Amino acid sequence: MKGTDFVGGLAKGLKVIEAFGDTTRRLAIADAANTTGLDRATARRCLLTLAELGYADYDGKFFTLTPRILRLGHAYLLATPLPLIVQPVLDRLAETIHQSASASVLDDTEIVYVARASQQRVMSINLTPGSRLPAYCASMGRVLLSALPEADARARLERSELRALTPHTRTEIEGLMAELALVRDQGYAVIDQELELGLCSLAVPLHDDRGHVVAAINIGAPAAQIAASEMAGRFLGPLKQAAATLRPRLR
Repeated sequence: MKGTDFVGGLAKGLKVIEAFGDTTRRLAIADAANTTGLDRATARRCLLTLAELGYADYDGKFFTLTPRILRLGHAYLLATPLPLIVQPVLDRLAETIHQSASASVLDDTEIVYVARASQQRVMSINLTPGSRLPAYCASMGRVLLSALPEADARARLERSELRALTPHTRTEIEGLMAELALVRDQGYAVIDQELELGLCSLAVPLHDDRGHVVAAINIGAPAAQIAASEMAGRFLGPLKQAAATLRPRLR
């Protein structure tokens, strides 16, 4: 329930900002209203306010975000030491195993990349800090979901758009909950081309110095070179060592 301190106007403005994306880089007022569920008048006021403040451009019909919007995300990167702490360890890990390594945090039903060391491109999209992927079919997402209370994890899966991104993607909630239980027990997650064909990945949790899971790190490899069944045997040791190195630094 929203309290008296809840600022509805700010919430609506943020909802309009979130309406922009890869497939919605330009929004008309009607587009913003349809995407956010806001009425046209409210969507119009939010978009015009963004334009007035320099966060959006307006050509008379369409609105587009400006680079100024990056200040909002950059504030997070400046406020949290996680990317700066993790990046050097990921760099060394990637150089040692000659595969790409990444770190992410959980944001509701998605993971958000906070650091990445790329040895080779194994996905069709270019992953950088700030990139988002659905948690249910990503190795880091499953690690982070498995660290939640079961009721919370289930609720997030129920809020997710469980689409089959490949023929291998698991989309049944009960099957995913069983997979999360396995990940919780074994301490790592392996994904076999569920997120994208040709990609296998292995992830482990990152604990802070009090034992709380604060992020996840993973290794991605081409399925044509390394089978998913071989990922843990080849890379779990180095990945766990990287996590152990980071633990006392995360407070």
